Amino acid sequence: MDGNLNMIGYGLAAIGPGVGIGLIFAAYISGVARQPEAQGRLQSIAILGFALAEALAIIGIALAFVL
Repeated sequence: MDGNLNMIGYGLAAIGPGVGIGLIFAAYISGVARQPEAQGRLQSIAILGFALAEALAIIGIALAFVL
């Protein structure tokens, strides 16, 4: 029963990084729409933010399997 509860907990915890990634790319699209010349700088920041948010989800799945 513990393993099932860990996966349910991870499923709920994965909502946070999912929302975060959505907000990151929504801000990126909005910024590029307002200032197309800043696309290169905004794209690198958006990819970095995506990687950090996704890392939280990967750490969460690892902890769900370990605990």
